[in-house]
Amino acid sequence: MFQAGPMGLLGSLGAVSKIVLLVLFLFSVISWAIILYKWRAFRSSDEEDQRFLTAYSRARDKDELRRRARRLAASPSAAVFVGVMDRITPEGEGSARDQFAIGANLEQPGELASADRPYLDRVVTLILQGQISKQEAYLHFLATTGNIAPFIGLFGTVIGIINAFQEIGKQGTANIAAVAPGVAEALVATAAGLFTAIPAVIAYNYYLTRIRRTAFRVEAFSIEFLKSLDSWVKQVSVRA
Repeated sequence: MFQAGPMGLLGSLGAVSKIVLLVLFLFSVISWAIILYKWRAFRSSDEEDQRFLTAYSRARDKDELRRRARRLAASPSAAVFVGVMDRITPEGEGSARDQFAIGANLEQPGELASADRPYLDRVVTLILQGQISKQEAYLHFLATTGNIAPFIGLFGTVIGIINAFQEIGKQGTANIAAVAPGVAEALVATAAGLFTAIPAVIAYNYYLTRIRRTAFRVEAFSIEFLKSLDSWVKQVSVRA
């Protein structure tokens, strides 16, 4: 029998429709947990990235900046800086000239610009890809939810329509009392599928935009950083 009200409506649903709603509910809860988690993660990443870029623009001591960058674990630009510096100047080992020679596998520091720049470019690319992969974590679940939730809701809709026609067949009439419960099941399942899918799709597209913006910012920093390294190496070579 069809009952009014949300709880009455849920109680009147068939077993298959209840399972469909339970599955959609689980997808929705997990999706919202990921949405909130990623929102906090992106906010932390942007804040730490801004702090590092500000520190980088004011820094005079690269070793001190490297120690500070290590504490900014959520900053992609800091990760690039630390990754490159660790490969060309092992922290606390020898003079600047020796560090460049050992870290870059060069006999003369000035050779970095021509001989080792391609290697550093690949290092930056690898670190950047790792940071992008880190930021993309769990987003595939949002994409999956956005793709399959409407189909799960559609499955519930089909079941509801089938139940409506079965009730019509049993009663031998197409009055509202016979049709309403099945139609209600169909509409509830459809609404639940859309309610689950829409936030997931919006969040997924929004976070992809933020990832692209972050990647552009880190690439711009990497270009300027490697350019400044070329100048610094040349200065070290001249002083030596």
